[in-house]
Amino acid sequence: MTDRDAVPFDLASMRKQYRAEGLSETDLAASPVEQFARWFAQAATEGGMFEPNAMVVSTADAEGRPSSRTVLLKHFDEQGFVFYTNYGSRKGRDLAENPHVSLLFPWHPMARQVIVSGVARRTARDETAAYFRTRPHGSRLGAWASAQSAVIAGRAELDAAYAELAARYPEGEQVPVPPHWGGFRVVPHAVEFWQGRENRLHDRLRYVARPDGSWRVERLSP
Repeated sequence: MTDRDAVPFDLASMRKQYRAEGLSETDLAASPVEQFARWFAQAATEGGMFEPNAMVVSTADAEGRPSSRTVLLKHFDEQGFVFYTNYGSRKGRDLAENPHVSLLFPWHPMARQVIVSGVARRTARDETAAYFRTRPHGSRLGAWASAQSAVIAGRAELDAAYAELAARYPEGEQVPVPPHWGGFRVVPHAVEFWQGRENRLHDRLRYVARPDGSWRVERLSP
């Protein structure tokens, strides 16, 4: 089998022609969070996406070795973008050593992307507890059962840990917030809005934070 035969698709020719309508500076909101709210509302209602709040979180450890994974955005406002995780996970350990982080919202059906660059800070415990209480009962047990990113012997080990917790905290009983679990708020330093255009001449407009808290907008070449 040749290298060409090993891949059943002609990857070099796989491409889509993106939408003709673009994104201009005059269309933008005053702040990136307001602009994100506009696009997110469209993604959630018109975009045809399974989970519009899914985002790729990219971190790097103290040596600069990167890693990426998909998590769910759970809140956003002018203070930043919030997600929750086990603080002992790889991303949690990375952010403890190096708080710089990138978030990518890949809204492919709409030919859009949003890229957030910023610094992650842990949410307060009362904020974490308030969110934890909104999670389904099984998800609260799962936060205790899983030592996220740790090597385990097999699925049976995980299922046994969950079953023990389910017996200790039956449905309807309050599950305490794990001390090793909580939120990160990503405070944005730059937010890029990427709109696919014809002939790969995409629109890329980026908000960059000024020291006084205002934003300047710059256009990037595609």
